[in-house]
This record gives sequence, structure tokens and C-alpha cells, in this order.
Amino acid sequence: MTRAPHATQGTVAAMAAVWRRELVLAMLHKGEVLTPLVFFVVVASLFPLGVGPEPALLLTMAPGVLWVSALLAAMLSLPRLFATDHVDGSLEQMTLSSTPLVWLVLAKVLTHCVLAGVPLVLMAPIIGIQFGLPGNSILILMLSLLIGMPTLSLIGSIGAALTLGVRGAGVLLSLIVLPLYVPVLIFGAGAVEADSAGLGAGGHLSVLAALLVLSVFFAPMATTAALKVALE
Repeated sequence: MTRAPHATQGTVAAMAAVWRRELVLAMLHKGEVLTPLVFFVVVASLFPLGVGPEPALLLTMAPGVLWVSALLAAMLSLPRLFATDHVDGSLEQMTLSSTPLVWLVLAKVLTHCVLAGVPLVLMAPIIGIQFGLPGNSILILMLSLLIGMPTLSLIGSIGAALTLGVRGAGVLLSLIVLPLYVPVLIFGAGAVEADSAGLGAGGHLSVLAALLVLSVFFAPMATTAALKVALE
């Protein structure tokens, strides 16, 4: 009866250790952290320059363009999610740890979400202004990204685990992950579009939240199983 609290504390401590390690590595390799953000800013900013100052057209394009840009930016760091740990042997140590691998995987994915997703959420208002989005639609954009980006990281971790150690993993990862990203893209962009049209974004955000809950429940287990297969 007394072992359960100690086991829980051990799991939390192990997850916190993985979290700290990932943050330290991110600080040592700032370029890998900034690359998705720069990609998002550059790609999203090119559309207003290419289309021209047509407010109605930019407002119509904004939800899809911003969400596609964010989705592609989040994918840039996925191939490195487990690759570094696989090369230096850390992944094998995690597998042999007394802490279940699924919790350590969840800690890594959450760290990836924070490092890759939060900067995009914070930059989204500036990009949204370029497209002429009203203030409320910008808030909906940020909220949809805040809910959707963890889902993208969780789903992407499955693809990263399946392609671990495979030559040309980046292309194969895209082929696996992109079809699974489509529902998140549809409802994320749809939330902003519905708000701009005055229809309300509650339904779209609710579906995004449901997708996040399903991803949190299923994705770490699927990722863990894929990692164990890759390490055999």
C-alpha cells in the first residue's frame, strides 16, 4: 500500500529529469529551436507579399495559410525527436529504466510541444495582423494553435518512432504523419474561419480538444511500442 506514492514520485522525478535534459539540450542547440519559428514567419509572411494588398482575399486565405505554415514548421523538428537519444544510447537507458518508457516518451513529447509550439502561438498574432485578421479571430487562432500543436507533436512522435534509424526518414515521416494531421488542420483552420464569418468557433475548438484527449491517451503507447520495435 505504501509503494504506490513512492512509485508515483519516482515517475514524476524521472519525467522532470527528462524535461530538464531536453531544455538544456535545446539551449545548447538554439538553431534547432529557432528553425521552426523562422520557417513559420517566412512562409506565412510571403503570402501577403505575393498576393498583394487585397484585404478580402487575405482574410479568406489567412486561416488555411497560417495553420498549414504552423503544421509544416512543427514537422521540421520531428525527425530529431528520438534520433539524438538513439545515437548516444540514451534511448536504450530509458528503456531499461525502472520508470515505464511511456511516461518518459510523454515527457519528451511535451517538451517538444513547448519548444516547437509555444513560439508559434506567440508569433501568430503578428502574422495574423499581416492578413488583416480582427482581434477576436487572432485570439481564436492562438487558442486553436494552443490546443492543436500538442496534438501535432503527439501524432508526430508516432511517425518519428516508426522511422527511427531509417534512411530517408524525413520523407517517410511526412508520408506517415501528414494524413493523420488532416483533421487537426481542418478544425484548426475552420475555427478561425468560422469566427471570421461570425458563426462561432466553439464546435471546432471542442473537436480539437477531443482530438487532443485521444492523442494524449493513445499516442504515447503507440510511440513506445514503435520505439521498442526499432530498438530490437
